Amino acid sequence: MNGSEDVGPDGSEPDGAGRPAAGPSAAEIGGDLGERATLVQFSSAFCAPCRATRRVLGEVAAMVPGVAHVEIDAEARLDLVRALGILKTPTVLVLDAHGREVRRAAGQPRKADVIAALGEAV
Repeated sequence: MNGSEDVGPDGSEPDGAGRPAAGPSAAEIGGDLGERATLVQFSSAFCAPCRATRRVLGEVAAMVPGVAHVEIDAEARLDLVRALGILKTPTVLVLDAHGREVRRAAGQPRKADVIAALGEAV
């Protein structure tokens, strides 16, 4: 995605060997994983780009079968924010069908970039 960052949860490339990094579980994100992929969005209440990101991710999830969009309030889930190394909002994680993180971007993504990132997950 064309956010300001495309890195693994620890700031490195996904797992160093080209394999996706482990992502959060369905229980951790508070929603079901998509059949094919999940777009996990970390947002905060006063984040204007978060609203636009919510709209874009919702549109993509509605357009691509088997893709779920889950939004997480970063302020309410500081434990998960810290565990995943989320540094700013919005941050979007793209998880594959098994919940592995395949892509991450901070900042407001473009719809075309989200669709391209999903190509890596499905």
